[in-house]
Amino acid sequence: MGPLATADVCHIGLIVFWRPDGPSFYAWTWIHWAETMRVRTNRGREDLRAIWMDGAVVTAIDQRELPRKFKTVDIKTCAEMAEAISDMTVRGAPTIGAAAAYGMALAWNAGEDLDKAAKAIKATRPTAHDLFYAVDLMLSKRGEDLVKAAGAYADGIVSKCKAIGEHGAPLIKDGHRILTHCNAGALATVDFGTALAPMRLAHRVGRKFFVYVDETRPRLQGAKLTAWELLNEGIDHAIIADNAAGHYMSRGEVDLAIVGADRIASNGDFANKIGTYEKAVLAKENGVPFYVAAPVSTFDLTLVSGSGIVIEDRSQDEVLLVNGRRVSPEHSKALNPAFDVTPARYVTGFITEKGMFKPGEFSPLRGVG
Repeated sequence: MGPLATADVCHIGLIVFWRPDGPSFYAWTWIHWAETMRVRTNRGREDLRAIWMDGAVVTAIDQRELPRKFKTVDIKTCAEMAEAISDMTVRGAPTIGAAAAYGMALAWNAGEDLDKAAKAIKATRPTAHDLFYAVDLMLSKRGEDLVKAAGAYADGIVSKCKAIGEHGAPLIKDGHRILTHCNAGALATVDFGTALAPMRLAHRVGRKFFVYVDETRPRLQGAKLTAWELLNEGIDHAIIADNAAGHYMSRGEVDLAIVGADRIASNGDFANKIGTYEKAVLAKENGVPFYVAAPVSTFDLTLVSGSGIVIEDRSQDEVLLVNGRRVSPEHSKALNPAFDVTPARYVTGFITEKGMFKPGEFSPLRGVG
């Protein structure tokens, strides 16, 4: 699939948010250009990525507030960036990578020790390979302008996501019913998306399809963020309970599954949001093709298998509380792994900016950044 023409992208949707800390209403619209998503605000048309840097300040969409409220936060120090990554103000492996690069740029701009900055950022979230990849890349550019380097890194992510969309869109046919898990859209990838990129492009060239959006407990990234992105893109979808995917697969009502990834081992085992493993098993059992969309920066080819992937454990409050209110017995405790590892045997193929690859056939990706 070649580049899309501007004429291919004309669908517009409007959402209005209440902003108690600013103007009474914040009206904006996703404008569907081929190159990126644009936002129409009461200040005019703006290009708002998930995260960007202007001068000495990094600005990010606060993903914790969506879809109830649209809010951006300014991040001025490396320490603030580390906190934003830890508390999931920013999330999604490629966006975390960009945030890490910007965090290093903030440290460089302030004359801080880059090794200490790198250590602080790497300590935030252990599973996403993009974070470590971006930090090491910035360290390799000592002596250069890291603000420019971080900006180039973020731009590169967006270009890769567009290419993922072009390679993956032909998989989607008219009438397809697609399952996705968690959020692997523009919010998670600076712009455009990984798992959602093929859907965006297929939609923009007129294909009609439907998306099942797993709610993705406990933080509900699917119900909150993926549904929000699909709604604004004009893509038909429905949110389903995490445990409902098998029901629809068993009835022959799912044609394709596409998910993102946080780290991919050299044999094709991969880590993604908790619950991905069971979706892949169900897909295999029911004959549903299961694809993983990710840039090359998510591949950790130093790992022989997924057994070497460190799985982040998060606060039990994410499971025990819903909207700040406890829903479980007072003395019950919870376990809360943020990710699981899906064995390569359940994966049909990996969609990357370099094309489609079968599990374990990653030799062309070695040395590619």
